[in-house]
Amino acid sequence: MSATSIVLLCPGQGAQAVGMAKAWYDASPLAKAVVDEADRIFGTGPDGRTLSDIAFQGPVEVLSRTDISQPALFTAAVAAHRALGDTLGGLKVRAVAGLSLGEYTALHLAGAFDFETGLRLVMRRGALMQQAAESSKGGMVALIGADEAQAMQVCELATREGGVLIPANFNAPGQIVVSGSIEACDRAVTAAGEVGVRATKLQVAGAFHSPLMAPAAEKLGEALSAVAIAPLSAEVWSNVTARPHEAGNAQLLRNRLVEQLVSPVRWAQSCANLLEAMSADGTRAMAAFHELAPGSTLKGLMRRIDKTCEVIPHDAP
Repeated sequence: MSATSIVLLCPGQGAQAVGMAKAWYDASPLAKAVVDEADRIFGTGPDGRTLSDIAFQGPVEVLSRTDISQPALFTAAVAAHRALGDTLGGLKVRAVAGLSLGEYTALHLAGAFDFETGLRLVMRRGALMQQAAESSKGGMVALIGADEAQAMQVCELATREGGVLIPANFNAPGQIVVSGSIEACDRAVTAAGEVGVRATKLQVAGAFHSPLMAPAAEKLGEALSAVAIAPLSAEVWSNVTARPHEAGNAQLLRNRLVEQLVSPVRWAQSCANLLEAMSADGTRAMAAFHELAPGSTLKGLMRRIDKTCEVIPHDAP
């Protein structure tokens, strides 16, 4: 059965890997043009290297910096999408969704802003988040097997002696990440055991999607206020509300992107709501789900959200 529409899924931070987008760059002139344009816009990183050189060669420690990985991920996904143009051409885009940083990729693909505007926004976002992470002692903890009530209970127990901790990522059923001050993260590991779930501290730069990102959110709002946002040509799902953005409401969209930095990313709920909406309007049976480069993280999450939804990853041609 051939698909009549597509859903595009755009990965977020954590999906980066050394060598990302290199296969697309080598195989497709369209993908190469995107990467070359990104290098021109990005300039050079803290070590004097281009964005593509860091993405292709690493080391992973440099690529995983928030101010490097975010523009690299945005570029890789757009490069894959441009290269896939002929493959996906003629098929209606039913919806686009992106995890955290990937929401910016989704908005670009839906026509909210052009590539350069999107990349510059993502560069600013990554730099602000890096600064906020370095100025506050924060971290993140993955709770394995937890539901939302248990995650909230862990946060309550971990902050009784002070500190900040909130659920930050609802990635999939049984996979929730909490984020906040480093001492609360330390206590969360013990609290998780009391609640009956497993906990693993994550190697991240800071407490993303928590109140500790408030300084970054304020400055991101200033950057977004200077950006013209066009009406969306396709449905884009919001991480904050787990509902589609209002296609022609630019100011509300800006507000949601600011909120996203300090609010939980409701990815599991977004995907479940999207699938429910597609079942209701009759588009699900004939839709194909495509995950843009790099990796296949979202395919794995979707398998836990709804086993009947098959995602086609495009890590390489």
